Amino acid sequence: MIKMAYIPIGVPTFDLEAAQIQFDDSVKVLREISEDVLVPEKPLLTLNDLKAYLGSISPDFIVLQNLTFANSAYAQMVVQHINCPVILWTLKEPVVDGTRLRLNSLTGAYSAANLFHQMGRTDFQYVIGSPKEEEVKKTLNAAYKAAEMKYKLKSLQVASIGHTPQGFGFGAALDSDLARVFGSTLHFVEARELMDKARKMKDEDATHEKNESERKMKNIQLLPEENVLSHHKLYKAYKDYIEANGIKAIASRCWPDYFVDYGTPVCGVLGLLNDNKIAAACEADIYGAVTMFIGMELSEQPVFFGDPVSLNVEENSITYWHCGTAACSLAREDLGPETGVHPNRKIGPTMEFGCKPCEEATIFRVGRKPDGSFRFFIANGEALDKPKQFYGTSVVVKTKQNAKQIVENSVQEGWEPHFAVIYKDVKQELEMLAKLLKIEICNY
Repeated sequence: MIKMAYIPIGVPTFDLEAAQIQFDDSVKVLREISEDVLVPEKPLLTLNDLKAYLGSISPDFIVLQNLTFANSAYAQMVVQHINCPVILWTLKEPVVDGTRLRLNSLTGAYSAANLFHQMGRTDFQYVIGSPKEEEVKKTLNAAYKAAEMKYKLKSLQVASIGHTPQGFGFGAALDSDLARVFGSTLHFVEARELMDKARKMKDEDATHEKNESERKMKNIQLLPEENVLSHHKLYKAYKDYIEANGIKAIASRCWPDYFVDYGTPVCGVLGLLNDNKIAAACEADIYGAVTMFIGMELSEQPVFFGDPVSLNVEENSITYWHCGTAACSLAREDLGPETGVHPNRKIGPTMEFGCKPCEEATIFRVGRKPDGSFRFFIANGEALDKPKQFYGTSVVVKTKQNAKQIVENSVQEGWEPHFAVIYKDVKQELEMLAKLLKIEICNY
């Protein structure tokens, strides 16, 4: 959890009684968002008061509020003292009655925003409205979540387990790119190293993994015993590597190695990791793993990861599918997280189910452009109540915008073929995160 600081600035020549009411209401709202919020004893109505307060805090996120009008010197002092994400909050004028201007918060916001731009701080967020407005609360919370997400990305350890197959280079990444744009650290390990560790294990070494698999993966015991035991050991090898290195997201090699060299797919392993909120992308898609991590953290639950494979124009829906790496907790309740074999290689275990419905879903992708810059694909929709569409795992999303146009435009614009379906509407948080990271926003 990041530390938030409330900075209510103003001058004493406006209506201080009205300002105090706004101050008290604002504190209540911010404490609903986070218990760890720094609040001054009283409104900061002089530069000296502001300077003293700034010297006493070290926040990760700032709510800079024009409690009344304040000239740009106040904003300049904030920028010079603290470098972290900021949301600028303008209060609505409480009374319009032909008499005194009580707060003049909006003019103060223009002064502050102009100063931010002049000093190169164009990454600030903005909200206008009273503390009691639901839209204001929603925007403040989204800004906090975006700032928290940026903070989490700075400490993110990502692992590439093996390299991308031929023709899947869209998932490859440079460690310098991840560090420069997201602040994240990229680890590399060969897939054969983890396969070798799994082969050398005794059956009893993976007892805990066996118990978890049997508890979560429906009908896994019906598959060949050799494959099931190999799955348990591979899961143990992956978990050991992840825990030893503090990994929160992995991009794993899958075909052909695990079928040909190891004899058992990694699909079920990735599904269990996803279920435990370790973002696990297949086909060694590193930016896909980062995509999943962001979606998991913002929604606080596993996300679906897969290819767009089918368009239904009449239903205005897109089907997302993959061979069988979805988290067990995403399975429909009627059949549960069934287990089967890979649709092409006929070896298991893989996950085999249609995903549960969700009224508000977000389709998301961290994309890398040919010039090395990044962009966010963001689309909203509803995960429909649909059975499994093909062998493997699938989810059908009815999009808010025209599904056919989304497909046509995203193909024309060269997006990668892997997307995350997030089980929550996090569009606003993603847009704010993109602004903080200076990444292009592409809404579909």
